[in-house]
Amino acid sequence: MSPRPLLRTLGSLVAALACAVASRAATVRVEVGHVFGDRTLHLGELNYTNAAGDVLSVTRLDYLLSDFALVTAGGGTVALTNQVAYLSAGGGRTQFELRDVPAGRFTGLRFRVGVSPAVNRVDPATIAPGHPLNPAVNGLHWSWQGGYVFLALEGGWHQAGGSVGGYSYHLATDALELPVELPLALQVTSANGPTEQRLTLDIAKIFSGVHSIALTNATASTHSRTNDPLAGQLRDNAIRAFRAESPVVPAAAPAPVLAAAPRHVEMATNATPYRFRLSRFFPQPSLPADNPLTEQGVALGRRLFHDPALSVNGTQSCASCHQADAAFTDAGKRFSTGAEGAIGTRNAMPLANLAWAGRFFWDGRAGSLREQVLQPVTNPAEMHESLTNVVRKLERAGYAPDFAAAFGTAEITADRMARALEQFVLTLTAYDSKFDRVLGVRATFTAEEQRGYELFHTEYDPRHGQYGADCFHCHGGPLFSDFAFHNNGLDADGSAQDPGRFLVTTNRADLAKFKTPSLRNVALTAPYMHDGRLATLEEAVAHYCSGVRRSPTLDPNLGKHPDGGVPLSAEDQHALVAFLRTLTDSAATP
Repeated sequence: MSPRPLLRTLGSLVAALACAVASRAATVRVEVGHVFGDRTLHLGELNYTNAAGDVLSVTRLDYLLSDFALVTAGGGTVALTNQVAYLSAGGGRTQFELRDVPAGRFTGLRFRVGVSPAVNRVDPATIAPGHPLNPAVNGLHWSWQGGYVFLALEGGWHQAGGSVGGYSYHLATDALELPVELPLALQVTSANGPTEQRLTLDIAKIFSGVHSIALTNATASTHSRTNDPLAGQLRDNAIRAFRAESPVVPAAAPAPVLAAAPRHVEMATNATPYRFRLSRFFPQPSLPADNPLTEQGVALGRRLFHDPALSVNGTQSCASCHQADAAFTDAGKRFSTGAEGAIGTRNAMPLANLAWAGRFFWDGRAGSLREQVLQPVTNPAEMHESLTNVVRKLERAGYAPDFAAAFGTAEITADRMARALEQFVLTLTAYDSKFDRVLGVRATFTAEEQRGYELFHTEYDPRHGQYGADCFHCHGGPLFSDFAFHNNGLDADGSAQDPGRFLVTTNRADLAKFKTPSLRNVALTAPYMHDGRLATLEEAVAHYCSGVRRSPTLDPNLGKHPDGGVPLSAEDQHALVAFLRTLTDSAATP
């Protein structure tokens, strides 16, 4: 046989083998249950008791799993490479899939809590949107220190003697490897859809496995430093806190899986793609696939944002309460005044860097920017106009060509209006501040700014010689926000003025919790807090030093500190304010 036909034959054989292997490969869908002993874990409930007799709650449980491998019945190992899972009890992420699993019988599962040293050194800004390792997805990256938090466990506690506090356990670093190996009985086939397997993580065992951990001020936190034996004890307990449950047998005739309906895209075919700008240190955002940013769509959104026709009496636009030269807040006002004179109850939030946010408004009641942008239009205390009337006004005002340029036809609808506003607001990014120039070695901090930077990114942990301001837990990373919801100790009863997130979830664990605003441009966004009660940046910093008040839902990263907060000196408070002023984007300066 000549070489050419032989090569074709070998190529066909390789392709056939590849198809055969692919046909035998299957998916294992893993569901992870979270319990505390024999009870299902419910976040925020202060009614779990550890072996030391402490009554505690769990308010955060987030972790990464990787380096999966299955042990075959014959003792061999099947490594499942490049697969990572992010689990979050609070975020509802309790399921993941193991792909490309060969058919067969398996007697064990191995994985790592966290990631390998090589992955731990990857630049997080290169991770694709939506990937489990994208910091905007998991909130577990250490930011400027580098690397990931492998497991974050936080909550509150109280003892019979009356002591109360919070705990914050962050297990990380390459030295703190968390390998897990579980026996199981798993039969994988490529038929009848994914094979099901259930794991359980028992939080009680993290407190009382190999080591019994009593909650005191001395054991309130760990960040996995080499001189912290608590981190090693938690690690020993955590790797034994998982178990595999009996295999789940799939139904003989599973219901057919219906393909998700494709998301409707509205965009003119000749529209020009918009060049989205961001810092090279920012994580990749998940921009809406069904509303691609275009020059025409952004321009239409900008025009709508500044048009008072969106209000009932033509006196107020979005820009009236979100002014560009005040970092898109209502400059200096505690509460905004509506088009008809009504006074609001919450401070106007800044709009920068919302491409990385998952929920909107102080209480998170909107799940997308497209949903958020229309609510002020119809709110009786704000613009108080119907969407039907707005559409008619825009038709009379000659908007048809703008809508045609953005969406392909001249039809004006409320949905298209929301899409255009969404596009414009997504482009409002802040990333060119003195801080960024220092990061890029194009500027230098003053001594006071440098001190403030160090305070901001250092925890307050006297037992290990750490006396920082502990700001980074909620305001860490290049975006200076975790975009989550926290009770920051403004009121002793936790909800004296405003129940916050509770109004949306009706979960008492969410009382007095509000969304963490980004600190970028913070020097321009006074007054501060959800109700604007603190007039200056100095007052806001002082709150965390002496004004924090305890309540059942107080964030654990504040509850672990002494009464009142982190006791910074006046000099250190000034340094912290000096650093915060370096976060002002030059484009936002009047």
